[in-house]
Amino acid sequence: MRNAQTMRFYLKTIYILLGLFLFSFTTPAQERATAQNGEGIDHFLQRHNRKGREYKKAFLQLNKNKFGKDNSLLLDVKYKLPPLKGDTVEEEKPINKKMSPQLLSEVKEEEEKDIKYEKSRKGFEPLFGKAYARVQPSSQILRGACFYLVSGHGGPDPGAIGYLGNNELHEDEYAYDIMLRLARNLMSRGAIVHIIIQDAHDGIRDEQILENSKRETCMGEAIPFNQVQRLEQRCTKINGLNLRDPGSYHRAIFIHVDSRSETERTDVFFYHQDNNAKSQKLAETMQNTFAQKYGASQPGRGFTGTASSRNLYVMRHSNPVSVFVELGNLQNSEDQQRLILSNNRQALANWLAEGFVIDHSQYAKQSKEKSTKSIKSSKKSTRKSESKVTQSSKKQKKASTKTTSKKKSATNKEKQKK
Repeated sequence: MRNAQTMRFYLKTIYILLGLFLFSFTTPAQERATAQNGEGIDHFLQRHNRKGREYKKAFLQLNKNKFGKDNSLLLDVKYKLPPLKGDTVEEEKPINKKMSPQLLSEVKEEEEKDIKYEKSRKGFEPLFGKAYARVQPSSQILRGACFYLVSGHGGPDPGAIGYLGNNELHEDEYAYDIMLRLARNLMSRGAIVHIIIQDAHDGIRDEQILENSKRETCMGEAIPFNQVQRLEQRCTKINGLNLRDPGSYHRAIFIHVDSRSETERTDVFFYHQDNNAKSQKLAETMQNTFAQKYGASQPGRGFTGTASSRNLYVMRHSNPVSVFVELGNLQNSEDQQRLILSNNRQALANWLAEGFVIDHSQYAKQSKEKSTKSIKSSKKSTRKSESKVTQSSKKQKKASTKTTSKKKSATNKEKQKK
């Protein structure tokens, strides 16, 4: 009896151990991964083949309290990945089916961001304001091109301040309005446009005196007061987006308004990155475009704006080909007219867009020519290779024929001797 009980005990123990052994092979280990610089949750999950709301909800639950501001991904954290559908993973902490109100709010906030982004890609951008949010396509000439648009200063830093009567004219407000108009213009031509500095309240405004505020953010993140941190923040955003965006034509523009003596009137100036031929070409194309436009719209006015290199932080630390623009002197009464009249602000945006269109078409043409040359060169090298093979084959045949004839001659001689 005791032996039978002992045997049953051993058999149960073996079955349990065997079950645990098999379970360890059938249950996938909890996958973990780190984020790339500038990567958002959606792109991170897509990169790991996890698309959709359910994966995002599970991801937020699995990694609670491991995010930065506005659920941004931290570079030094190994995030748990939700199991792929069909997999079963033994979690370190089981996920509650009911999410906390705070987590629900975070999920909804992320979804709203996604919806806004998708709408902006489909001809709708709330940042333009109600009157301008719907963008009608005018062409597809910039299809595949990606742009990163940055208006200067913002948030705690108004930039240059000019005075018109009792009104303060803040650089960040006028640069922002022109930047939005440029973004809308580029979108209407089929481009992918990223608006780096944002104000959810302003939109495109047609008033002469633009209301001043400190609401601007860097794509939802508060803009630091410290200048270096502020510039680093926007460069990080640009470089992160630049990494994930498709295509090869990526361009960034930094829009500013200068501040000089009240008596000094200035034209529009363009600055390019040091030792960057593409950036220099873009700045010179912009400068030429403005010269032609002013010549056509105001004959005899002349245009003294230049294109040159300038050692600026954002130009050194931005990876895409970039151009930096100074639109005029905010202290000068004549230059102020260039900025306070909405038609003038629209004209500046249109001309900047025209410069990009020309630069893009030249880039496409050069790329096509390089591709054609590469194909021709490849065909030429193939023909040379085939020619060499043919010549080698002929030589081998010739040598073979000589050898055969020699052998025949030797055989005939032997026969004659016999």
